[in-house]
Amino acid sequence: MTPRWIVPTALVLCLLGAVSAHAENITVTIDKLVFAPADVKAKVGDTIEWINKDAFAHTATATNKDFDVVLAPQKSGKFTLTNAGSIDYFCKFHPNMKGRIIVAP
Repeated sequence: MTPRWIVPTALVLCLLGAVSAHAENITVTIDKLVFAPADVKAKVGDTIEWINKDAFAHTATATNKDFDVVLAPQKSGKFTLTNAGSIDYFCKFHPNMKGRIIVAP
């Protein structure tokens, strides 16, 4: 027989949010002057990691100024999302390189 207090306690913890959602690490690869994938869906708290596979530097620069990540050749950089909304970004060195992150609450 299961004690009565176990089920209600578990239910209360779930309802109060004690069981937290797991933040994701989302990878965007830079290769041959392209962000791939160019469009990413994420949630507040997720981390975007850009991996630069090119032989020259790039940036991931948000048009709304939320982030400006400099990526040396063959290196990576990260940014953790703090606000919901749509963020367009580009490479300052190669402005034709563009991406978008749709951030859900």
